Amino acid sequence: MELDLDSQVLSAYGYTKENIQITQIGTGLINRTYLLSPLSEDKKYILQNINTSVFKNPQAIANNLKAIADYLSKNYKDYLFIKPISTQSGEEMALIQNEYWRMLPFVSDTVSLDVLSDPKQAYEAAKQFGKLSRLLNNFNTTSIKPTIPGFHDLGLRYEQFMLALNQTSKQFKGLAKLEIESALHHRYILDYYNSYTHRSDFPDRVMHHDTKISNVLLDAETYIGVCVIDLDTIMPGKFISDLGDMMRTYLCAYSENETDLSRIKIRLPYFEAMVKGYLSEMKSILTETEKELILFSGKYIIYMQALRFLTDYLNGNVYYPISYPTQNLDRTKNQFKLLSELSLNQKDLQDVIEEHLV
Repeated sequence: MELDLDSQVLSAYGYTKENIQITQIGTGLINRTYLLSPLSEDKKYILQNINTSVFKNPQAIANNLKAIADYLSKNYKDYLFIKPISTQSGEEMALIQNEYWRMLPFVSDTVSLDVLSDPKQAYEAAKQFGKLSRLLNNFNTTSIKPTIPGFHDLGLRYEQFMLALNQTSKQFKGLAKLEIESALHHRYILDYYNSYTHRSDFPDRVMHHDTKISNVLLDAETYIGVCVIDLDTIMPGKFISDLGDMMRTYLCAYSENETDLSRIKIRLPYFEAMVKGYLSEMKSILTETEKELILFSGKYIIYMQALRFLTDYLNGNVYYPISYPTQNLDRTKNQFKLLSELSLNQKDLQDVIEEHLV
């Protein structure tokens, strides 16, 4: 049933169709998103419908954001944290016909990029993600809950892969033979990670968990970082989640949908800019174990994403949208190539890390 935005959702925030202009924005792959322009105000707002097939507990999102916003407003009043605007009845979200909606302030004179075109952009984005985690260094992570349980749990992703491998058809196994071998071979990444989990200086932190370039707002003229957005996945985790996801999405000029694997290369200037930006905020609080695992974070997240694409292919492409039958298999090949490039360039990359840890 199509919701009547004008009369039901808008009224929850004190607006009607007569006093506001509505424009749908974004791709709509996860949350439906609208730009609201009240006719009698200078401000604009973002209105989003939360996809409950992805986020099965929307209240956890609302509770997490409120707890973090309260902490930041008390301790870092000048920090721009995009928290939801309360409904007329004081709720964090509006529940209309079993669908959850939330309104956010629109940050003017900013841009979000879909593609990196300059190492300076990687620096600014990494700095913003690092800054958020640094400011939340003393925040009690047990006061917030996972919004997607097991999201960056490599052990869980490996179990899901093995289950899919044991249940898939011979045909899929045959077509994915080399990728299955790679997945089994790189199991050592999970074992290596597990060898660190007992260490007391490998803490849970507040992590964004989705650090692609489009989730940072940059000044429209200077491209200096302004703030982090798309906070649905902000939850407890290890630092490798954010830094590793930046490595996965910033270091190659091409996305996981590129099928010409010769194009999958590491861009060293982008790596250096990303590391410099992140460590400019996080170096002072990272533990010795975390510093030791900086480069490993990229291997961890890239391997995990390869497993997720391969698992979905073996399961019959039930999770990731595809435009042709073997796209998830091609994405798997792409990620394993990126993983191999990270290993091939390991010495140069580690040298950059050491330089900026000094």
